[in-house]
Order: sequence, then structure tokens, then C-alpha cells
Amino acid sequence: MPRPPALPAREKTRLVLSVLAKECTVSEAARAARVSEQSIANWRRQFLEGGSAALAGRSAPSSTEQREAALVAEVHKLKQALGEAYVEVMAWRRTGDYRQVPSRSSKQYERN
Repeated sequence: MPRPPALPAREKTRLVLSVLAKECTVSEAARAARVSEQSIANWRRQFLEGGSAALAGRSAPSSTEQREAALVAEVHKLKQALGEAYVEVMAWRRTGDYRQVPSRSSKQYERN
């Protein structure tokens, strides 16, 4: 289970806007909120990306949507690899070379 956010979204927005307005530096904002400078930089990047997406007429993808897209891509790659392995096994069977591939019943795979 992910840990809860360090700060509420409203506080993050306030910090990012103060950095963008040059009211304070990233390091000053980080010290005031007791977070890392990297966190402030990430929040600023996320804020700007979300605003750009909204102005372009689309919403920024949520982390869940991004994770789902990554998993779909991974499933696609795994299906492709499985298909290639299947074709290779079928080719071995047709040529008689499958005997070179150790089977689960061979001594190499026996458990002691």
C-alpha cells in the first residue's frame, strides 16, 4: 500500500506557485515544507505538465492510467515473446531437433 502524501495538494500547489512566482527558491520552499528539493522540483514539473495538458484540451494521465498503459505494453511484449517461442518449438518439432532441448523429465531437471 502506498504511503500517504507528505503534504496535501493545496499546500503543494501553494509552494509550487510561490516558486514559479519567484517569491522563494526551490531550496527555501523545500526547507519551509521539510521536504527534499527534488520533491519540489517534481511537484513543479507535474503542475506544469498538468496545466499544459488542460490548455491543450485533455486531462493529464493519472498515475493509475500510466501504470495500466505500462502493464498493457508489457503484456503485449510477453505475448509476442511467447508467440516467437511457440514458433521456434514448432520448427524444432518439424525438423526433429526438439530432442536437443532438455525436457522436464530429463536428468537435468530432476530434483534431489
